Order: sequence, then structure tokens, then C-alpha cells
Amino acid sequence: MQPVLITRLGRVYHADCVEVLRTIPSGTVDLIFADPPFNLGKDYGSQVSDARPEVEYLAWCRAWIDECVRVLAPGGAFYLFHLPRWNIELGHHLSRAGMMFRHWIAVYLTLGFPIRHRLYPAHYSLLYYTKGRPARFEPPRVPVPVCRHCGGDVKDYGGHRNKLHPDGLSLSDVWTDIPPVRHRSTKTRRANELSEKLLERVLTVSTRPGDFVLDPFGGSGTTYAVAERMGRAWIGAEIGDIDPIRHRLAALQSYRDADMLGL
Repeated sequence: MQPVLITRLGRVYHADCVEVLRTIPSGTVDLIFADPPFNLGKDYGSQVSDARPEVEYLAWCRAWIDECVRVLAPGGAFYLFHLPRWNIELGHHLSRAGMMFRHWIAVYLTLGFPIRHRLYPAHYSLLYYTKGRPARFEPPRVPVPVCRHCGGDVKDYGGHRNKLHPDGLSLSDVWTDIPPVRHRSTKTRRANELSEKLLERVLTVSTRPGDFVLDPFGGSGTTYAVAERMGRAWIGAEIGDIDPIRHRLAALQSYRDADMLGL
């Protein structure tokens, strides 16, 4: 199997993720970030089925998750970004596979439409598991939230504002500061796109420069671009259209070239 895209730190395969995972030696990946198709019937191209029966979809998910668990190194981190409805099932499978549950992170991103007879959905689920005790866990602090109108604190912190850490607040398991990617250029793509801030945070918490990152669902290449920029080696796969990834990495390389030339 030959990669279709190669950068200084990573490579992308235009192939089914399970086939790519089977080529990776066991216990060699430091972090996995997976954002699979949500099985909502979206059009990802002729190579991808996003409308499978529930039993078939879960069986497929278990197959690639098992390969991810195999290639993950001891102490490595596994982040699974999905709808809560599916992560309930997939988290159970990860636990049964011997992975250690760390957090169910609620990423505040409104879905944009109400669902009849349901509460309004306002978050995605980001499961965080590790293969045993985490080898790396360095959560960043976040800025103290302030009012966007007056600039004052939105909370009084029980009168102990002066005792807060000078670098900000401890990171919680509810992330309300991840902006959605909704500009015109991404709306016309078949691939969904996550905020780079989400991947920056995940890689900051669970990796260091030089670590090896895997994303089995390339999409628009967000994970790959962030890993490249942050100095992490990486590998990825995409069975559908790879042009969004190609353009993303080409733009990153152009930025580097211009920066090196002082332009």
C-alpha cells in the first residue's frame, strides 16, 4: 500500500481505514483521534455508505475500533468524536476492550435545528480513553471568561477572584470555547471540518512533539494539518475525496515556504 500524500511528518492513504490500520505494527501509536461518519445519510461520495442499518453500522465501528486499540501504545490516548447516541454504544465497546475511561467531554456545538419530541441538541460527545494509565496528560488552562460587552468577569468566584491561578482556569470536561467552522469555503465541501482549536487542545493534552498521531478518517485534513504544525508525526486514511486534504496540506506548505522566505 502506497501513500497518496506525503509531508515532512506524515502520510495519507487513499484507502479503507481498516486496511490501513492492519499495516501498522501493534503498540506504536501515541494518540488516535477518530471522527467517523455519523450514519446520518450524508453524501460523502460513492465509496462511503453513511446510511447503514444500526447493527451493520455498529459492527463496522467495532471493527475499526478494535484495530485502533491494537495499534495504540501503552499509555496512549484514544479520542472518539461522535454523536452521543453512538458514543453510548462505542464507549461500552472500548471499556470491554480493556481501555481505561477518562472522560466524556461535551463539546458545545449546536446542531442548528430542533428535533421534534426531543430536547434541543447542543453538544457533541468526545470520548477520551487511554490504554492503561495515560503516558501524557498535560491539560492547558483556559482564560477566565469575561463579558463581551463590558469586559468584566461573568462570575464572582465566591469572592475569591484574587486566588485564581494566574494562567487561567482548570480545563473542564465541558468545552464551550470551540468555534464551529461555518465559513463559505467549508460549506461547499463534502467533507466535514472540525475546528483546529479542538485538535490543538487534544494534542496538547495527550501528546508532546515527536509523538505519533493517527486519524483514520481524514475528512478535510484538520488533524493532519494541526499535527504537522505542532511537530507530531502522523498517519491517516481517507476512502472518499482527498482533494480537501490535499488543498489543506498544500496551503500549510505554502505558508511555511512564505514564512521561511520572510514574505
